[in-house]
Amino acid sequence: MTKDVLHYDTVGSFLRPEKLKQARQDFLENKISREKLKFVEDEAIVDLVEKEKQLGLKVVTDGEFRRSYWHLDTFWGFGGIEHTIPEHGYFFHGEETRADSATVSGKIHYVENHPDVQAFSYLKELIKDDDDVTARQSIPAPAQLYVELFRDERNKKITNEFYPDHQELVADISKAYRELILDLYNHGCRDIKLDDCTWGVIVDDDFWNVFSEDGKYTRDGLQDLYLELNNGALVDLPEDLRITTHICRGNYHSTWASKGGYEPVAAHVFAKENVDAFYLEFDDERSGGFEPLRFVPKGKEVVLGIITSKKPELEDKEELKQRIKEATKYVDLENLALSTQCGFASTEEGNKLTEEDQEAKIKLVIETAKEVWS
Repeated sequence: MTKDVLHYDTVGSFLRPEKLKQARQDFLENKISREKLKFVEDEAIVDLVEKEKQLGLKVVTDGEFRRSYWHLDTFWGFGGIEHTIPEHGYFFHGEETRADSATVSGKIHYVENHPDVQAFSYLKELIKDDDDVTARQSIPAPAQLYVELFRDERNKKITNEFYPDHQELVADISKAYRELILDLYNHGCRDIKLDDCTWGVIVDDDFWNVFSEDGKYTRDGLQDLYLELNNGALVDLPEDLRITTHICRGNYHSTWASKGGYEPVAAHVFAKENVDAFYLEFDDERSGGFEPLRFVPKGKEVVLGIITSKKPELEDKEELKQRIKEATKYVDLENLALSTQCGFASTEEGNKLTEEDQEAKIKLVIETAKEVWS
């Protein structure tokens, strides 16, 4: 893949232009039609892809401009899932998000023409004449859907009513996801990234037990479950399909949800998840050191997210080079790459940066990578 040669990348989401934000608000208030909203989305995506190519990115995305959230919009596209409004949003460090959720309404199954497939098809068409550019589709990991279905007492109750057999729930989630992945592949997608906050929660000593389902799971038990969900969707896939994962500790309006290094989960996710590469947050002390990377199998890639997408201040290039050198104690330089630590807008609110700041961060990623891997 082109990224393996270039050793630079982004996580995928970009700040929404104000015109797009206004159009989405107008649509929610019934001031414009869905067709008009799509027209504005289309125009914004065309502009973004052109900008990505001008910056020198060889793996491009649609910025997740058709989504409100990095994860919920995908869930809402499955059969047996409905959009609900809980009493509270997610609680981040110092801020509560908008209140939206996904709740079981029947047996979970894949539905043809899923919104993510529609979104990718448009992106793919934009780069059909660019042989050196790859179109990527990011989707939330299967484990992330499972966690959402047990997010609060109401969701737990409803999920257990539809799925008294827990293994049936796990199997249905994995199956729906595998069918989404194969549908994306059939529409030309060769690069799919699974965004996953579940591991970023388990690493937090003060937070992981919130997801233990009232003591049903130990920390190791949760990891076994999440591996089963994710790997269950990644069986018998085409050999030319690149599957990667991004592990996040929360990214909303420049705030975060959890803390902790990767050591508690490394022997599970790094050693056993069936992906080709790991996109990992290492932008501040909350992420811990590089030592857990010793569990990454030889030959798998690690994309070091050591340039933050949460703040506009630019990192020192020499310090970035030194951190990359430190990581080579555990992963060969040829199997490392550089990116921002997360997307710039995991939700449509976006982080507290300007589009100029966003561009400067991407330029720093590319310039540093070209100097390190020259």
